[in-house]
Amino acid sequence: MPAWHLSGSKREDAMELEKVKSLADILLNKGLTAIEIEESGLRIRLEKNAQGTVSAQKESNAVNAAPAWVPDADPGESAEGIALTEVPSPLVGVVYLAPSPESEPYVSLGQRVEKGQVLCIIDAMKMLNEVASPVDGVIGEICVENGAVVDYGACLFRLREE
Repeated sequence: MPAWHLSGSKREDAMELEKVKSLADILLNKGLTAIEIEESGLRIRLEKNAQGTVSAQKESNAVNAAPAWVPDADPGESAEGIALTEVPSPLVGVVYLAPSPESEPYVSLGQRVEKGQVLCIIDAMKMLNEVASPVDGVIGEICVENGAVVDYGACLFRLREE
């Protein structure tokens, strides 16, 4: 999942993230090897390497940053070839993997979870929304970082069903 950290307001972050995702879609769907855009002193360059992964660079006049986004090779399977169930984000917002900053995360990699168990919360306009496991299983992958802005439908977790 993207290791993309933006520093503006949540609304500005979401808008910048949307621009990057749109550029990545263009890059992947049009068969390009690189795409670059500069707007209001902000320059974003995306490049696709031979394996088909995409890396991003964001530069501004004030701060230089080099975040990277590398999509998974096959989002529906684990490294062992086992089918995984994706848990998508039900809305746009900020994902929190723990109930509070000083608390332990709701779940951890390899942990067994039951259908209906809370996996994370999403803050959308100061409304906290719990995201529950759709199946009994084991956490095979945590696809987001705590505090990341997520879009509707973005993969939050991948579970191995039991």
